[in-house]
Amino acid sequence: MVEAAIQALFIVMQPGHLAYLLIGVGVGLAVGVLPGLGGIVGMALLLPLTFTMEPTAGLAMLIGVAAVITTSDTFVSVLMGVPGSAGSQATVVDGYALAQKGEGARALSAAFLASMFGGVIGALALCLSLPIAREIVLAFASPELLMMSLMGLCMIGVLSGNAPLKGLLAAALGLFLGAWGASDITAEYRYDFGMDYLFDGLPLVVLSLGLYAVPEFLDLLARGGSIAREGLAVGSGWGRGARDVLRNWVLVVRHALVGVGVGIVPGLGASIVDWLNYGLLVRTARDKSGFGKGDVRGVIAPESANNAKEGGALIPTLLFGVPGSAGMALLLSAMVVQGIQPGPRMLTDNLELIFALVWSLAIGNIVGTAVCFLLSRPISRLALVPFSLLFPVVFTLIIVGAYQATRHIGDLVTLLACGILGWLMKRFGFPRAPLLIGFILSALVERNLWITLNRYGWEWLTRPGVAVLALITVSFLVYGLRSALTRRATA
Repeated sequence: MVEAAIQALFIVMQPGHLAYLLIGVGVGLAVGVLPGLGGIVGMALLLPLTFTMEPTAGLAMLIGVAAVITTSDTFVSVLMGVPGSAGSQATVVDGYALAQKGEGARALSAAFLASMFGGVIGALALCLSLPIAREIVLAFASPELLMMSLMGLCMIGVLSGNAPLKGLLAAALGLFLGAWGASDITAEYRYDFGMDYLFDGLPLVVLSLGLYAVPEFLDLLARGGSIAREGLAVGSGWGRGARDVLRNWVLVVRHALVGVGVGIVPGLGASIVDWLNYGLLVRTARDKSGFGKGDVRGVIAPESANNAKEGGALIPTLLFGVPGSAGMALLLSAMVVQGIQPGPRMLTDNLELIFALVWSLAIGNIVGTAVCFLLSRPISRLALVPFSLLFPVVFTLIIVGAYQATRHIGDLVTLLACGILGWLMKRFGFPRAPLLIGFILSALVERNLWITLNRYGWEWLTRPGVAVLALITVSFLVYGLRSALTRRATA
């Protein structure tokens, strides 16, 4: 493994590879400043470009986006009090309070460094997990992989919102939409409605852009004004924020490890990582008097976990073929298009690629942090530009990105339809991540189900590994449904 890690480092440090990684970092920084969009939109825009690129370079570009989103979204969270993404909601509590006291630079500095260290710890956790996971993963056959996929879908559906049934329905809808077009198993076309556009199924890029980008743009346009309603000066305290992080290094490590653990479990991710860590911080802190009023620890803890969760999410994505988050689902799709099959064979056939992604994740975090420090003032001003001026440019990129999927007019029609679907899901409280992940996993579930039934019959249900995974799945379903009923009873 050491040899593979060294070879991967040489690959990552090649100028061409670094250039693509920096492109991903740049896109991630730009998209992160726009509240609500997150890394999914940035990854979806770059996804078509990766299909014809060399695998490690294309995947590194996507990793670059994922690595810095939770760093750049700190600008609007701290300076404007608007969550830059789902994973930065808790940062607003103390970060914005610090900015109101004229210590915005201190909060930004602490957030940037904590995110960087968290990202590096997440990459290191992924690296260290390989020897441990190797024997476990290689013991998985198609029945266990099938049950793992179903477990991931159930967990994502139950844990990605306050209404588990809505999450499960969204995941089921994703499985259904993923079954459109030509079957990977049998020589037949399904749900093509006589249209040649649907022979290959719905394009993933169009679906993801429609689900995530269009609804957020409509909300921003309807609200009017700038991206953030008001802004504060960056202020001073860059050095003090850095010292805060170094002084609280135990806090950084602890919450980064919690973030890794959250990322490993499919469906948790950004939906709970910030508040989970903020709650853990408040419960374990000796002095609780400053929280909510501008305590820098309230910035360090959630930001450490935010970036670390990406390294954790890569573990089930690469080793089991089950995406740990919606962003990892896009990475999984890019790997499949490149002819790389995520799962147990990655540890034998593509170990060098895994280490290349580890290095890319670590380097992307370091570079992204450096750029945030250097460009903090102009980036913070960008959030005060009226969105009506940014909309034509950004939406043109969305349309071009969608049209590049198949270069068929159907791409634009599908973008509109998926945008309406995404807006309705957001309006009525249906989580969108389960739908996207269900869409990605549809082919994997179908293929493993076909192999399992043909090879094992119904005896696959009696395998020990399947039984353990089924027990975990049922436990999460019961927990999620009971929690929802409890919240409804106390509401």
